[in-house]
Amino acid sequence: MKKSLKEKAISALTPMQYQVTQLNGTEPPFDNQYHANHREGIYVDIVSGEPLFTSLDKFDSGCGWPSFAKPINQQQIVEKEDNSYGMNRVEVRSLEADSHLGHVFNDGPLALGGLRYCINSAALKFIPKEELEAQGYGEYLRLFE
Repeated sequence: MKKSLKEKAISALTPMQYQVTQLNGTEPPFDNQYHANHREGIYVDIVSGEPLFTSLDKFDSGCGWPSFAKPINQQQIVEKEDNSYGMNRVEVRSLEADSHLGHVFNDGPLALGGLRYCINSAALKFIPKEELEAQGYGEYLRLFE
């Protein structure tokens, strides 16, 4: 039986990427791939490649994980109540792949809308602005003009 594209993508994940996206895990703060990334580009779901966030909406919240003021397209994000670990939070998942991404909080900068999408680097793949066209994301170049 042939594996679906999603199954193939999941089987290629690193242990940390699998723990985060498939088992609702959390990577270590500050010790992750995109926390300190300041390059221009977009962040896509590591499983499906669906565009999720842009560097234009990324800010340093001091929490140790990449933080974004908003998603590229709110329809690509699913928010769910999360009462795990004795906390009341809002989990953020990708629409197409149903990957666990992180959580959204209402303590972001007011000037950017007041939200903080606290996202695990392990759930993301970064596409630099100069590679958007070549990697099939050319329509997002307009965001950087």
